[in-house]
Amino acid sequence: MLASNHMIGFKPKRPITNVRFSGPSEVPTRLLKTPETTQIPTSNGPEAPTVSLLWKCSQLRELKSAHATMIKNNAHQDPYLINQFIGACSAFRRMHYALLVFHCMEDPNVYVYNAMIRGFVHCSSPIQALRCYVGMSRSRVSPTSFTFSTLVKACTQALSTEFGESIHGRIWKSGFQSQVFVQTSLIDFYSNCSRIVESRKVFDGMTERDVVSWTTMVSGYARVGDLDAAGRLFEDMPERSTVSWNTMIAGFARSGDVESAARLFDQMPSKDLVSWTTMISSYSQGKRFREALEVFQAMRVAGVSPDEVTMATVISACAHLGALDLGKEMHFYALQNGFDLDVYIGSALVDMYAKCGNIERSLVVFFNLREKNLFCWNSMIEGLAIHGHAGDALGMFDRMERQKVKPNGVTFVSVLSACTHAGLVEEGRRRFSSMTHDYLISPEIKHYGCMVDLLGRAGLLKEAYDLIMTMSIEPNAVVWGALLGGCKLHGNLEIGKIAVEELMILEPENSGYYVLLVNMYAEANRWSEVAKIRAAMRGRGVQKKSPGSSWIEVGGKVHEFVVADRSHPLCDKIFMLLVELDGQLKMAGI
Repeated sequence: MLASNHMIGFKPKRPITNVRFSGPSEVPTRLLKTPETTQIPTSNGPEAPTVSLLWKCSQLRELKSAHATMIKNNAHQDPYLINQFIGACSAFRRMHYALLVFHCMEDPNVYVYNAMIRGFVHCSSPIQALRCYVGMSRSRVSPTSFTFSTLVKACTQALSTEFGESIHGRIWKSGFQSQVFVQTSLIDFYSNCSRIVESRKVFDGMTERDVVSWTTMVSGYARVGDLDAAGRLFEDMPERSTVSWNTMIAGFARSGDVESAARLFDQMPSKDLVSWTTMISSYSQGKRFREALEVFQAMRVAGVSPDEVTMATVISACAHLGALDLGKEMHFYALQNGFDLDVYIGSALVDMYAKCGNIERSLVVFFNLREKNLFCWNSMIEGLAIHGHAGDALGMFDRMERQKVKPNGVTFVSVLSACTHAGLVEEGRRRFSSMTHDYLISPEIKHYGCMVDLLGRAGLLKEAYDLIMTMSIEPNAVVWGALLGGCKLHGNLEIGKIAVEELMILEPENSGYYVLLVNMYAEANRWSEVAKIRAAMRGRGVQKKSPGSSWIEVGGKVHEFVVADRSHPLCDKIFMLLVELDGQLKMAGI
C-alpha cells in the first residue's frame, strides 16, 4: 500500500511535493503551460498582474517580491496563482520555498498538488513527490491522469519497482489506463527498471499509440541492449521522429557497433544537434577520433552550432590525435561564442593541451578554471607526468590533497607513472602504500603495471617478480611485459624467460615478446637459444605484428601514415624533405 506511514516516513501536516510545474520552464524567464493549467486569465482579469510578475521572474528576489504582492492582495489562497508560483519555485530549484507556501494553503486543489509533485520530480526529489501523493490521498483529493504520469516518472527516478507497480494498480482502479501519455510513462518506467517484458506488455496493450510511445519502447529495448528487438520495432514504426533515429544511433554506439550507428546516421532525413553529437561521441568511444573530427566539420558545414557536450567531446578527440591547431581553434571558438569553461570543457582543454605537448598552456587553463573537479586534477597530474615533470606532478597531487579533493584510482596511475619516469622508487612505494592504506583504494592492474615497471627500470627485478606473485588479481600481458622490459634493460635472462613463457600463454600470436627475448639472447651471444625461439615462432605460426600508424596535423587536417606507406599525397614531399635534411646533417658533420 503506497500510503503506508512506516514506508514513507511522512510527518508534516501537509505533504511535500515538487512538480514539473505549470509555471516557469527550465529557463526561469518564461512559464511552461501544461494541459491541465486552469483557465488563463485575460489581461483584464484580477490575476493577470501577478501572473505577469511571475512570468518575468529571472532572479530569486523577484520571485519573493511577486510572493509579497500575492500576500498583499490576499491572493495566497488562489489555487491558480499558487500553481504558477510553485512552477516558478521549481524553475529556481527552490522547492523548500514552494513547500512553505503550500503549507499555508487552507484547501489546495488537485492542480496545486500536481504542481508540487511535478516540481519535486523536476528537481530530482522523487521520494518527496511520492510523499506528496500520500498526503493528497489522505486529504481525499482525487488525482488526475497528469498526477499518475508524473508519479510514474518519480518511480522511474527512484528506480522503485514496488512503488511503480502500486501506482500502476492505482491507474487501473482510477480508469486512466487508456491514456496514451500515462501508458508511455509506464513503458519508460519498466524499461528503466530492466523489466522489458512488462514494458512490452504495456506497449502491446495500448489501443492507441503515438510516435512518443513507439520511441519510448524502442529506447527501452536499446537501453537493455536488445538492439535486434529495437531494430525490428524501429522498422515497424508508422512514423519516425528525429528522437527515434537518435535513440537507435545511441543504442548502437553504446554497444560498440559504430558501423551500424554511422549507417543509420547517414540515412537520417534530418539531423539535429543531438544526432550530430551522438555520432561524434560514438566515433570517440570507438577510438576513431579522426572520423569524430570529420563529423564535427560536417556538422559545422551543415550550419548546426555545437553545445557544451559537443565541444568537450571534440576537444577530447583533438587530444587523442594530437591535433593542437584544431584544439586551439576549438578553444577560441568556445571563448568567442560565450561558452562557459566549466569542469567539462575546461578539463577537456587541460587534457588536450597536455596531450598535444603544450603543458604551459594546459597549466594556464587549469589555474584559470573557477571550478575544478577530480577529472581536471587528474588531467593536469597526468599531463605533468607524461612530460617528465615528476616533481610538479607530485606537487600538484599534494595541492589537490590540501584542497580536500579525494583522489581515485586514475589519480594514482598518473602519480605512479610520474615516479616511474623519474625513477623515484622509494616515492613510488610510499604512494602505492598510501593509496591502499590511506584512501582504501584497491590496486588495479594498471597500478601493479606501474609498480612493476618502476621496479624493473630500477633493476629491482626480483622485487618486481615477487610483487606479481602476490598480486590480488591475475597479472595480464601489460604487467608481464613491464617485467620483460626491465629484464631487457638489465640483461636478466632468467626472469626474462619466465616473463616470456607467461606472455606466450596470454598472447601467443604477439611476436613482439618473442623478438625481445631473441634480442636478449643475441646480445648474450647465446645463438642456439635464438635459433630455438625462432623455430618455435615458425612452429606456432606467429607472424610479425602489422605496422603501427602515426598521425600528423597539417593545416588543421589530421593525416595518418603507416610504415613504408607511399600512397598518401604528402608522402613524396615528406621523403624529399627527409632527404634534404639528411644531406644538411651530413654537410654539418652530424
